[in-house]
Amino acid sequence: MLTMKTPLFEPFTFQNGLTLRNHVVMAPMTTWSGNDDGTVSDEEIGYYRRRTQGVGLVLTGCTHIMANGIGFTGEFASYDDKFTPSLRRLADAAKSGGAPAVLQIFHAGNKAEASLVAVEDIVSASSVPVAAGPFNAAGVTPRPLTHDEILNVISAFGAATRRAIEAGFDGIELHGAHGFLLQNFFSPLYNQRDDEWGGSPENRMRFPIAVVVEVKRVIDKFAKRPFLLGYRISPEEPEEGGLRIDDAYGLIDRLIETGVDYVHASLSNVLEAKPFNGGEHRTIAELIATRVAGRVPVIAAGQIRTPDQARRALDLGLSLIAVGQGLVINPNWVELSKNGSENQIEVEVRTSKVPEIEIPGKLWGVIQAATGWFQVKDDRTKELNNATA
Repeated sequence: MLTMKTPLFEPFTFQNGLTLRNHVVMAPMTTWSGNDDGTVSDEEIGYYRRRTQGVGLVLTGCTHIMANGIGFTGEFASYDDKFTPSLRRLADAAKSGGAPAVLQIFHAGNKAEASLVAVEDIVSASSVPVAAGPFNAAGVTPRPLTHDEILNVISAFGAATRRAIEAGFDGIELHGAHGFLLQNFFSPLYNQRDDEWGGSPENRMRFPIAVVVEVKRVIDKFAKRPFLLGYRISPEEPEEGGLRIDDAYGLIDRLIETGVDYVHASLSNVLEAKPFNGGEHRTIAELIATRVAGRVPVIAAGQIRTPDQARRALDLGLSLIAVGQGLVINPNWVELSKNGSENQIEVEVRTSKVPEIEIPGKLWGVIQAATGWFQVKDDRTKELNNATA
């Protein structure tokens, strides 16, 4: 049984022996900053090097394991051996601060970037139109994958894992959240199949579990040192007829039985998000930690910006806490948190600091255009307001 309630800045050890210096995880965040040829850009390398000095574990942004699996413009690729040198550059940058690094791999499924993927190549479990979301427009109707295509996707996840090992990463995380392909198959809303890949909950989880089995096979064959296998989930879907927390429980149990090293819950807000049914007073994070009951570590991400919030999240029973926006705004978040300078942690981006904190240009453009993702403060406007107050 793992000890779940541990101080934020004390070491943490996974069951495979990999030890972290603390319980802070750099959350996986897309930067939209890769080169047009699918390689990692110099800007992205700088972004990681700037933010990995104090964290315990680094999770990279997602990389597509097939050409038609790209989910964002400027997303770096992992679907061919030609990308291994690029992945190696990223691994070196992500590990430059002394923390292990995990490559997040995925297939975007019905949320593939329509400007980069031909309409006939946007695939999913079934031909269910995509609901509008933060990074996708409504109206896209994917085509269902055939049985043989499903097997090819499973193999592609394994091949990307081999490249991650060869590139020097310390693990991979399967991105089964946010409505991407792994979730397309598990979702009772987006999976309307009547073959062995759909229907019952057991059949709907057949594809994600098959991916885990294949990835484990590759790890056992190629990894010569401890190598993590994590799985990221969205416990619920907001749409009527979508995933609910009870569905997540079933998948979590099977993932643990199949041998994942950790479960990563992606939440709207770790400290506040509760199930959609409205009849539960406990948070989703607490419910998942209770369900896992120490069988594997649980990571959660969602609106953690201060060390006090991180400590409160661990008190819910979580093993590790992922910090995303906090690290984007404050690359030295861990240092400030550890030395008692919490009052210096910014919760909004100051335009004058963008070059200093090395936010890639395309990510900065997304931040400025986003609603509710970041507050953007122009220092010159602040100075003017102070002068006229």
